[in-house]
Amino acid sequence: MQRKTLVRLLSVLLFIGSFSAVAQDEHTEEAKEILPEGKTKKEEIKEFINHHLMDSHDFNFFGSTDDETGETHHYGFPLPVILWDEGLHTFMSSEFHHGENVVESNGNYYKLYHSKIYRTDADGTINYDESHHPTNVRPLDLSITKSVVMMLVTGLLLIWLFSSLAKSYAKNGSIPRGIGRFFEPIVLYIRDDIAIANIGENKYKKYMPFLLTVFFFIWFLNMFGLTPLGVNVTGNIAVTTALAIIVFLITTFTGTKDYWKHIFDPLGDGMPWAGKILIYIILVPIEILGLFIKPFALLIRLYANMTAGHVVLMSLIGLIFIFKSWIGGPLSFGLSFAISLIELLVALLQAYIFTMLAALYFGFASETHAEHEAHEGEVQHL
Repeated sequence: MQRKTLVRLLSVLLFIGSFSAVAQDEHTEEAKEILPEGKTKKEEIKEFINHHLMDSHDFNFFGSTDDETGETHHYGFPLPVILWDEGLHTFMSSEFHHGENVVESNGNYYKLYHSKIYRTDADGTINYDESHHPTNVRPLDLSITKSVVMMLVTGLLLIWLFSSLAKSYAKNGSIPRGIGRFFEPIVLYIRDDIAIANIGENKYKKYMPFLLTVFFFIWFLNMFGLTPLGVNVTGNIAVTTALAIIVFLITTFTGTKDYWKHIFDPLGDGMPWAGKILIYIILVPIEILGLFIKPFALLIRLYANMTAGHVVLMSLIGLIFIFKSWIGGPLSFGLSFAISLIELLVALLQAYIFTMLAALYFGFASETHAEHEAHEGEVQHL
């Protein structure tokens, strides 16, 4: 009986495998087919993924191509462009017409090229160096981009949400109502298991506003990144760098004298300076380097994880358009759906990790010598 079952299972697998191989060969050739725009389907999907990962000067929800004329129609809305280039230049991003037009402003000409704005001539000429990088002058871009809009929306959402929760607490005698029942355990967890556990019960309160803000800010932005809006704010290294710099500044300016003494005198007073000089030549530079490695690890971890998640998800969706078969399409869709569920967990997990590490750095900075000795005594006792 078991042999018959095994033979049937192998037969089914061979049958599916043969069809998969045929579909693989057919659609590999189809992926190499040259489209009317002069690109292969793989190149078009790769370009689409790169465009999704980059910031943009407008919201483009979707597009459609006219089969008769070949003209592409984009559906979305433009955002204001603000440039400083020998004076202030302002106009709407719709004037670029998705990079097809050159915009004239106060005698200067500008062109949108790979989501960046360059100063050009009236013909929109882009000059390149030997590595095929544009050499045109880039004005100071202060535009309200898609990422900026989503950060403003998230900030306003946080203000409205927690202001409403605070008013609800005041009216109901510190008893959560409605959506507050969902958010209260999260707030308490951040306070008890992140802030107090890493900073200490006596000093955690001054760090709580930032820890709560950065947790929900990153979490909400990560969740927006999984919506059809097509935003990838936390996958923008400029955003994660700004968050890491804030953590670095708070750690630096709230550090106690014992914290700085540990950095520049890590061995303490137990050894004479004559015996410590050679050791300090190595130790002190490492401690100083650690000041910058910590925030760098914060920004890279958040940026890399969110970017990788978007690349994997978009690549799996792109496979649906390459393997146009009853095997490849459903399989790619199923994998995309599974990755989307995992990304929901990753969105929360990355916000938690960033907040946890920030609290850990704040705890190091605010710890006094007496607290450090007490902590070491507890560890030795255990």
